[in-house]
Amino acid sequence: MRTILIIGAGRSASSLIQYLLNKSDDENLHLIIGDLSLTAAQNKTNDHPNATAIALDVFDATQRSEAIQKADIVISMLPAHLHIEVARDCITYKKHMVTASYISDAMQELDVLAKENNLIFMNEIGLDPGIDHMSAMKVIDEIKTKGGKMLLFESFCGGLVAPESDTNLWNYKFTWAPRNVVLAGQGGAAKFLQEGTYKYIPYCNLFRRTEFLEVEGYGKFEAYSNRDSLKYLDVYGLENILTLYRGTIRRVGFSKAWNMFVQLGMTDDSYVMEDSENMSYRQFVNSFLPYHPTDSVEIKMRLILKIDQDDIMWDKLLELDLFNRNKKVGLKNATPAQILEKILSDSWALQPNDKDMIVMYHKFGYELNGKKQQIDSKMVCIGEDQTYTAMAKTVGLPVAMATLLILNGKIKTPGVQLPIRKEVYLPILKELEEYGVVFKEEEVPYLGYNA
Repeated sequence: MRTILIIGAGRSASSLIQYLLNKSDDENLHLIIGDLSLTAAQNKTNDHPNATAIALDVFDATQRSEAIQKADIVISMLPAHLHIEVARDCITYKKHMVTASYISDAMQELDVLAKENNLIFMNEIGLDPGIDHMSAMKVIDEIKTKGGKMLLFESFCGGLVAPESDTNLWNYKFTWAPRNVVLAGQGGAAKFLQEGTYKYIPYCNLFRRTEFLEVEGYGKFEAYSNRDSLKYLDVYGLENILTLYRGTIRRVGFSKAWNMFVQLGMTDDSYVMEDSENMSYRQFVNSFLPYHPTDSVEIKMRLILKIDQDDIMWDKLLELDLFNRNKKVGLKNATPAQILEKILSDSWALQPNDKDMIVMYHKFGYELNGKKQQIDSKMVCIGEDQTYTAMAKTVGLPVAMATLLILNGKIKTPGVQLPIRKEVYLPILKELEEYGVVFKEEEVPYLGYNA
């Protein structure tokens, strides 16, 4: 049998493993699922005869190399910074490798060795990055094949809560890593192109500069800018484009409310708060407010944020139980961002019967035969339950499909890469439609902007 080693049995691995197990008899596959937690790996095998769970510590070089040597191809579902040791072993033992993570500089440095050994190192083949690349390149290539000249490309993606599970004033729950949500947008200004002009949004203004989107059947959304849209000029072959913008989707009103935390300094991850373990939620809030001999924490909060007590923004803060004297942070040496994440997790955790939702939206503006035209492409995917979430499906299925295409010799080009070639994106997008990941494309009037 052909052996696939999957390293990492977290939430994102459920749909990936189910897909490969469903194909295992026909495709002659055996899965080895390795995780630091043997129990987590065992839970993902579903007692399938074609799956074996092992305890695997990726920092144990002997354990790691032994597992990789037994495989025909390796899937790493580890956190992004842990892929590199796996990748180096894959070079040593001449194994193909697939990850859903962005290509790091260290990974890119392996490109020459991967090509010399005729190895495929497929990265960025999850949701975002992944499905965004593939669905974008499909339309861009079609436009260029017709002789069209790209003028505008905007791309938006968000992990949200499904409408039937949308039960709080923020219209949001954590469907993925909460820490990434709290730290979103930090680390430099957002950079993009608009009508040939370079634009920059510093973090302090990021959540007040949003764009609105409408998705039929699901209502209105907003999007704030991702950190660096400009790197996609080269990736997508859009060097002469006028407008290039990528953003993160939320429900309307989220960004304005989130900006309250940014302005107060609660999303800061650069310093530790003294005695954070014994701090109450109320004390945490008060830490960012000025002293006043008579005003309560609530009044000081409203004054500094300039919000009235009948403002929906105030209701959103109250809903989080921020002013509770009795709830303790309980985290040693915690940063403001870590404490905020803890507080939000109380209110924004997905409940057992909740479902998540992925929304992706692309806009393609182009000129053909002297006429400006636009195509909008939209995809909505709703999860089944807490195991087979929309996030797990959209991250895991493309990884699994790419793995099988590589094993079967359908993807041939070696090297460290992302899924922007037709041999990768055409079969995967086609198969994803069978699993409910469908893009609806429509011609709309050309958007354009004033600079």
